[in-house]
Amino acid sequence: MALAQALGEADYIVVSPEMTAFFGVETSAAPVPPRPVEMILERGPRGWALKIEPSPVVLTPAGRPERIIFLIQRDAIERLGGRGLLTGGAFHLTVELRAIALALHEPTAPAEARSTYRLAKCIEFVCETIRQFRNSELAPLTPEGQLSPADTRRMQAARQLIDDRAGEKLTLDYIARSCGLNRSKLTRGFKELFDCTVAEALAERRLETARRMLLTTDLPVSSIGYVSGYQNNASFTRAFGRRFGRTPSNLRSGDLRSRDLGLSELAA
Repeated sequence: MALAQALGEADYIVVSPEMTAFFGVETSAAPVPPRPVEMILERGPRGWALKIEPSPVVLTPAGRPERIIFLIQRDAIERLGGRGLLTGGAFHLTVELRAIALALHEPTAPAEARSTYRLAKCIEFVCETIRQFRNSELAPLTPEGQLSPADTRRMQAARQLIDDRAGEKLTLDYIARSCGLNRSKLTRGFKELFDCTVAEALAERRLETARRMLLTTDLPVSSIGYVSGYQNNASFTRAFGRRFGRTPSNLRSGDLRSRDLGLSELAA
């Protein structure tokens, strides 16, 4: 049986030995699970958002009426399949998660059943968050918080387009139109979300693709440059040298010499 207790305006629920949920102001009497991860559910000017802090400093956090804080043992999150969340991050809430957040914040159950109702909703929220994260349904919240969930998803679509089709002749206008954005919004939003420009993301993807092909195929260097999206070998060589500190030919020959040396040592 889970324990629920209210101290004045403070309210907390011990969902299990692995999870405590905080509602309201600071509750220093609440037990804290070992090795906790902090999940902060907060309602701001742009609606509900979720922040995950993998190494919380304050283990009995001061809350606010519009904030709900979960302290969850790391092992429990891993066991539920949420290992990827342990690196932290901030996310917009989906429609489903917003409904659960509202039920937690403003429970409709009668007073005698409120603790049990909130306990069930806490478990539902954590499990649904992990499921949506694993299915790539959660849109990241930018540091400034200026992008709406819809625009964030459009930026993610632009990044996916770059990752999937970097070898093609992609222009800023084409990427913007393909993702339902105008050019200026794509430029600003992409930088805000990914901390790089569209051109930088495109170049990085092309050069990483070229590097892998140099090390794993026998295609000529000029062909690899063309397949990776460069129209001539000179521009490919210059860009590759700036990124990796050596020419494509030097990278390939150096890797071949290393492999030959390893085989010689094994033969000896």
